Formats: sequence, C-alpha cells, structure tokens
Amino acid sequence: MQSAEIPDQSISINEELRLQTLFGYEILDTPAEKSYDNFARLAADIFQVKNAAVGFFGENGIFFKAVTGSEPEIDKVQYIFNLAKSADEISETAGEFNGFFAGAIIKSPGRHNLGAIMVYDDLPVETTEHQSSMLERLAEMVAEKLETRLAIRRTMRALDDRLHVLIHDLKNPMTTISLQSELVSRMPDAGERVANIAGKINLQSKRMVDNLNDILSSARKENGSFKPQKTKIDLKKLLADVTDDLGSALANKNLSVSVKINEPVEIFGDEVKLRELFSQLIQNSIKFSPTMSEIEISHQVIENQATIAIKDLGVGLDEADLDRLFIKFSKLNAVPTGRENSNGLGLIVAKMFADMHKGKIRAKSEGIGKGTTFYVELPVK
Repeated sequence: MQSAEIPDQSISINEELRLQTLFGYEILDTPAEKSYDNFARLAADIFQVKNAAVGFFGENGIFFKAVTGSEPEIDKVQYIFNLAKSADEISETAGEFNGFFAGAIIKSPGRHNLGAIMVYDDLPVETTEHQSSMLERLAEMVAEKLETRLAIRRTMRALDDRLHVLIHDLKNPMTTISLQSELVSRMPDAGERVANIAGKINLQSKRMVDNLNDILSSARKENGSFKPQKTKIDLKKLLADVTDDLGSALANKNLSVSVKINEPVEIFGDEVKLRELFSQLIQNSIKFSPTMSEIEISHQVIENQATIAIKDLGVGLDEADLDRLFIKFSKLNAVPTGRENSNGLGLIVAKMFADMHKGKIRAKSEGIGKGTTFYVELPVK
C-alpha cells in the first residue's frame, strides 16, 4: 500500500509518544493483509459506498494499509491527518468536501490515535446513527487485530530466541565429542575398528556443528543477536522505567503502581528482554485490575537469587486458570475488567525471557476476586 505524504510539522511530546506507540506495532509500510482488506470492504458495505480505507497516521503522512475502491483525494488526506492525530473522533464532513466522508479513530489501549477506518464517496450519502456506531466497532476490531498481530510476532521472536540459545548450547558438547573422537582415532592402541567408529563419530559431530553454525549465522543476519546480551542492570530503575512507559494505560483505568524497592537490585541480564518481560507482566495486571486500584511491586534477594513480586487486586485466578496460565492460546476463566483484548501470549513471552535468563515465573492467587501475584525469580549472576 502507498503512503500519502504530508508536509513536515513540529512534533510535540504527545506526538512523539503517539508515534512511538505506532512504530511499536510494526504496521507502517507493510504488505497488504487480508484481514485489513476485509475491514475496509465491510466498512464500504455498511455505508453502501464504493470507497473505504484503513489508514495509519505516520510522522509525515497516512499509510493506507487497505483500500477498497480508490484512495481519498489529497485534500481529504490532509484534513484527516491534521484532525485525527489528536481528535477523539472524526465526524461526518460532508460540508468540508464535495461528496461524502466519514471515519472512526483506531486507538491503542493507551488511547493514542493510531489511524482511522474511513468511508467516502463522490456523492452525498445519508447515514444513520447505527451505521456510525458500526464503523466505531470496526475501528475497535482493527485495534484488537493490531494487538493480536503484535503479540504473535513477539511470541515468534521469543520462540526463535529460545531455540537459538538451545542450539548455541548444543554446540559446546558437540564440539567436545568431535575433538574427543578425533583423539581416540589417533590413539596407537585403538585398533582399526575403534578408529573407524571414532572417525564416523567425528565426521557426524562436525557435520552437526556446521549445521548449527549455519542456523546461527542465518539468525544473526535476519534478527541480529539472539543470545541474551548481559550487562549489569538495576531492576529498581528498570521497573520504574517500565512503569513510566505504561503511564497512559495506567491512567486510562485510574491505576497506581507502588514500587516498594528502596535500594538498587543489581543483576546481570539482557535489559531489552527483561524490560519486555516485566512490561508484559505489568500490562497483565493492568488488564485484570479494577479501576482506581493499586499494583504493588516488591522484591527479595536471597543468596544468588533476586525475586520480583508484582501484586494486583484484580479478578484473581482459580486453580484451573493457574494450571494453564503459561500454555499458549489457553482460554482462561478470568476476564479483563475493561474488556481489553487478551490472548495469553504476553505471559508466554515473559516466561520465555525468564527461561533464557535461567530464571522462573510463577503465579499465586487465593481465588476469584482476590487478586494475583506474579513472582519472577532471576539469578543475580
């Protein structure tokens, strides 16, 4: 799909946050996808017009992810772009242009305006409140699709990362087997049969190491480094940064976070992966917490292990939910308090990143309506 370019304008702090959120979805300048095409067609059918589009507001213009009929004219694009980056809604604008135009804003869970689903025509169109309501619902469905799409991409990357770490760990014993078998084959008293077997072991182990190296080399080219890039990290600061990043989502439900960590908690870990791990867990607490409640973060360090506890006062979990909490695509009885989209993949990603750090994640709940506490156990070194 094409992007309609708009002249550069000054960028406010709110606009930077909006763009940061949008870029995080990795939707700009991507190929067409059937689901978004279907959203556009359905919008056109609802209003019985030829033209509809799903667009996302980039830094300098609108990227049209899906278009049915023809793209809107540049003056309409300019109007939509200037209005919808900060507006709560796009009303019908028959007076602004010849013909007909209406749209609904696509909002992130943090209430950032990501884009719009829009319908337009050369001729005026009479609309009903029911049609406008359906268009708004379509915009909500597009936002949910973005969340699910991003969760799946993150899960696949985490799976790739974990697989690559396992492959890397396999190289050491295979290399040892190769070297030891070569030494055996050269022993004076090994005998012809032993030397022959040792040679075959050496050959096969070398082939396996070569195959593993090919996989690792390919992974580096496609995704950069997959191994945890461990440095000294202060978990207190990292958790404060993650909480700040989720400020909009917290404010949307009038939630507060109490970080009860009074001193630095230093460990060696991958900052990017640990940030994602704790972000997923705190987002989970936000989804399942009632409005105007508190999420409490505390810690404990015993010998070589740091434990971070994230406690909410939310809907809680029964025994069945606790058993399937970290199973992909499992359906839980617990329902988000704000009807947020929840597919369970965020917890899977969090667990994978904990595993990559030789750590653990577990959950504890006294039952339905009694909140949940997630414990993340990480080695200090």
